Amino acid sequence: MRQLVLEDGTVFAGEGFGSDRESIGEVVFNTGMTGYQEVISDPSYCGQLVTFTYPLVGNYGINRDDFETVNPAILGVIVKEHCEHPSNFRSEETLDAFLKAKNIPGISGIDTRKLTKIIRQHGTMKAMLTTTDRSLEETLKILESTPLQRDQVKQVSTVKPYVVPGRGKRIVLMDFGMKHGILREFTKRHCHVTVVPYHTSAEEIERLKPDGVMLSNGPGDPKDVPEAIQTIRQLITRMPVFGICLGHQLIALACGGDTSKMKFGHRGANQPVKDPGTGRTYMTSQNHGYAVDRHSLEQTNLTVTQFSLNDESVEGLNHNHHPVFSVQYHPESSPGPEDTAHLFDEFLTRIKNDQTTLKEDASCLSVQI
Repeated sequence: MRQLVLEDGTVFAGEGFGSDRESIGEVVFNTGMTGYQEVISDPSYCGQLVTFTYPLVGNYGINRDDFETVNPAILGVIVKEHCEHPSNFRSEETLDAFLKAKNIPGISGIDTRKLTKIIRQHGTMKAMLTTTDRSLEETLKILESTPLQRDQVKQVSTVKPYVVPGRGKRIVLMDFGMKHGILREFTKRHCHVTVVPYHTSAEEIERLKPDGVMLSNGPGDPKDVPEAIQTIRQLITRMPVFGICLGHQLIALACGGDTSKMKFGHRGANQPVKDPGTGRTYMTSQNHGYAVDRHSLEQTNLTVTQFSLNDESVEGLNHNHHPVFSVQYHPESSPGPEDTAHLFDEFLTRIKNDQTTLKEDASCLSVQI
């Protein structure tokens, strides 16, 4: 037996699977019907216990192709039912075996609908996955005295730069907790990608002579990485920049905007986003607990380009003077709809247009001289 204990004293008793270790983190929920392997391996879930609202998880097993990172940073998996005997031609092991190998605890057999309603009503909160041996009073004392993690980006970012070679545009990808799906989109387009740690300075990035800079997704509060905000503030005026999820929030902060924690966030593969410029609505994959404050952008050089149809939160930004833009959702999906994968092509188009402008300016300068 295993228990999930919320900081408000609510207890859910169920069956344990995966690792036997205890775990304390922020409990959140994901509304996707499929894609549990990508969710579990998404670095943006670092420090969190993830509740799957779909009642059956693990039915198509774990395969070699759908990982978003090598070493998952998720702290726990919460499901109504986990499948012990998956059936799929790509399946190589069970969810239980995978979680055991990665030392990730899980709990099944609980009312995930009730848990989700609690989170929606009261917001995300601390929780503990534990055995039934400890008293509730003792568990709550441990929960109260244990702070949530604040260094998630440091935990999941690459330690050293590395290169994914290509013959196309040269992209520097700042890794705040990058999903492999972002790399896949760039390699599809034959880009030469240099992945660098989250604290890489603007000067170090410029020495790499990139055509553009990609700011990846990542976990936690964007204000916990002030060094990245300073770097982005310098890069914005020097080269094209594209931000996704945490990268989107960091662009807002670098330009003078503000961010705040959401009540329970957006996590799922079915989030509708409206682009008022084109009138189109996109279904998007999302995973974030913080959002850009719309009113904080009024005195900045950023324009809101897209918004959520669920709560009207900011989903897209564009800089008024530089080739810089961002989205709160995941255009690389993994899992989720691929409605917005064209944004990677838009980024490369902006790079091309910026280079053309620079050449024209240089040509005009040489004529004047």
